[in-house]
Order: sequence, then C-alpha cells, then structure tokens
Amino acid sequence: MKIIRGRATDLSSEGKGVVKYGKDIIFVDGLFPGEEADIEILYPRAGVYFGKVVKLHLFSKDRIQPRCKICTACGGCQFQQFAYSAQLKYKTQRVKEALYRMANVTTEVLPCIGMDNPYNYRNKVQVPFAKERNGKVKYGFYKENSHIIMPVKQCAIEDKRASPILWDIKLLLEKMNIPVYNEDNGHGILRHVLIRTSYHYPEVMVVLVITKLNFPGQRNFINALVEKHPEITTIVANVNTRRTNVVLGFTEKVLYGPGKIKDDILGLTFEISCSSFFQINPIQVEKLYSVALNLIDFSKKETVLDAYSGVGTIGLIAAKNAKRVISVESNKSAHLNAIENAKRNNVNNIEFICDDASEFIANCDIELDVVIMDPPRSGSDKKFLSTLINKRIKKIIYVSCNPETLARDIAFLSDYYNVTFVQPVDMFPMTAHIETVCALSLKKSS
Repeated sequence: MKIIRGRATDLSSEGKGVVKYGKDIIFVDGLFPGEEADIEILYPRAGVYFGKVVKLHLFSKDRIQPRCKICTACGGCQFQQFAYSAQLKYKTQRVKEALYRMANVTTEVLPCIGMDNPYNYRNKVQVPFAKERNGKVKYGFYKENSHIIMPVKQCAIEDKRASPILWDIKLLLEKMNIPVYNEDNGHGILRHVLIRTSYHYPEVMVVLVITKLNFPGQRNFINALVEKHPEITTIVANVNTRRTNVVLGFTEKVLYGPGKIKDDILGLTFEISCSSFFQINPIQVEKLYSVALNLIDFSKKETVLDAYSGVGTIGLIAAKNAKRVISVESNKSAHLNAIENAKRNNVNNIEFICDDASEFIANCDIELDVVIMDPPRSGSDKKFLSTLINKRIKKIIYVSCNPETLARDIAFLSDYYNVTFVQPVDMFPMTAHIETVCALSLKKSS
C-alpha cells in the first residue's frame, strides 16, 4: 500500500480529481480542484493510476456535506460533495474544452442548464439483491468496479417513491423466506428489482428479475406488496437465468396491473414497458428537447430525419411542426414501441424505419432539410457523417451524451460545417455525465 500527498488541479471526464505526482497522473474519487490530501494508490489502468482519499488537508470552497452516506463508495454519484453551482460550471467547461481541444470550436458554450432541485430526479432505479452472512437480505448499488453491494436504504437521486418499496420487498423476502440469488452458485429466486415511476401520472411499475416464474409464495408476496404500497400500479416478472451481468432477461410475465406505465414529454404521452428506453430525468428531458427543436425554426415545410431515434420521442415531438419526419432506429423493440407511441398520440406525418442509421441515410434518396441525431455514448460513425457531407444536409442538430465523442464527430465535419450553437443540459445531477445540444450549418462554400 502506497500513500502519497497530492493536490487536485482539475477533474477528469469521469469526475475524479486529477493529481500530478512526478511524471504520474492519479485519478482520485471525491477530490476536487484545489484540495490537498493523503492519497492511497489503488491500481493502474490505461496509463494512469487510481487512488482514494485517506485524509484531507485542504478543502475546496465548493465542498458540501453529502446527502448520501455511501456516495464515496457507491460509484453512482461522483459529485454529492460538490456544490451544485460548481457542478454546472465544471460541465460547461468540460464541453468547452473538449470542443476546442479536439475540434478547434470557438463558438460560445452557453452555461449548463441545471435543475431547481437536483435531487430525486431518477424515474428508473434498479438494484441487486443478495443475502448477508447473518442470513438477512440486503440490496443496494455495486461498489465501483466490483460486485460488492453497498446497502442503501434511501438514494438521494432516485424518485422518493422507490425507497420504501425496496425496503418492504426486503422485509417480505425475509418474512416469506423467498431465497435471493447467489452469484457464486447460481441458486436463488430474486436477482434484481427495477422500479419505474411516472412524473405526470400516479403510476409506479415494479419489475422482479427472477430465475423462474411461479416461485413458491409468489401470489402472497404480490398481494402483500400491493397492500403495503397501493401506489404500485403494475408488477412484472422478468426471467433471467443467464450467468451474466446483464440485468434483464428475455421472458416477461405481468403479475399485476397492465404491465406498463405512461408518462408525458412536451404534451405527448408515451407508454413505458419493463425494457423500454425512456429518459430518466423527466424535468430536464423537456428542457433538452425544447432546446434542440427550437433550433430548427419550423415552417411546416421541413422533412426531418430523426436518427438513432429510440422509441421516437424527439421525432414525434418534431412532427407537430414539420411536414414529414423519418425516424430510424436499429433496435426492433424500440422501433415497435415508437410505432405504438405514434398511434397513441395520433401523429400521422412520421414513418418509422427499423434499420442502422448509417445504412439508411447512405441509401436514402429523400431530400432531407434537417437531421436530428442522438447517437449512443460512442458517438456516430464515419459512414453516417460522410453521408451528411455528401448529401449537403443544410442543418444538423446533434444531441450528445459524451462531449469527447461529440467533439470527435464535429472535427470530422469541420471542413464542411460551422458550429452555430452549443448548449449543455444537466440531465444527471450529482454525476459527471452531461448532455449537449449542438447546431451545425453547412458552410456556404461547401
């Protein structure tokens, strides 16, 4: 065990304090710029070292008392001890630096749009269950880079309705002697519990990830849980028998209620199933989409491509003001959900294509006025970006969840496109994650 004394000069893209020690770089959880500490070196990875604070000697003016007692061990929140105003400044600066360093973008980066209350925003919570040595059931979040469960009775960023439900599930499992899953030998029934909540409606879904349907005591367990928590509107069993880190399996059965909940985004209603993708911050997603769509300046004449469209949320909202929207998504389940969402909201000027976005746009002979793209964290690919250039798409709205891959993709487009607008939006307070909306316009000489 090696302990050194060092001072953080910056924050990494993962929200860890950056400490320079001779020629080495050390990333340290829970250490903020200007702070000095005794640091235990834990392990090397990808050319840098990782460490943890043993003792703090100098404190940042932005350090606050965290609401969560396990925030330094859980790994879910990097910034519980970092003032929210400082979080927003960091996220703004991170986007600005990535765009300038990787793509030479000098366009003004607007201050990150934050929340009035940056807590209890998550509408989706999933936790593993296990048995302690004393026989009691525990649940919580995995310690970073491990499968060690850190028990937590109340998470500071999850919807407040989730915590008491999880606690009573634990008590019912113990009372009814329902075995929880053992990762080592593969025995047991309950693996995970996933809770999804609606912001605009009084609806709550509980998903029990189990190893087999119809476990002993199942009906009594369901009845007791609903009696304790009448706010639960549906319970779904998801069967996962694989020895894997993937939480959900392929087989589902509705045990109580309709099997789905619903929620609204900017006036449209979306159904959410057990495995549907849906933005986890219902307040900020409306801000994010409003920023993106306001950049288009609709005239009811536009043909819009919504690429990497998921369940069609932003495309369906765009369709209210566009002539035509083409929504492309490669995931079949999300594609089918998108079709249902269009029917539910009576949106008729949108069509859904189940295809790889790069393949579709490369072979598309439709004249597109605007492309909205919301790729995964890995960003887009050269085929998709090259096609944007070749087709001389006049306006691109890029919604990104990773400033580094955003900057990389913009650098690829930079000979042909100008970045005209950059707006970070804080979808994930208390974490280092950041969403960014960028507008790009075709250069006149192109």
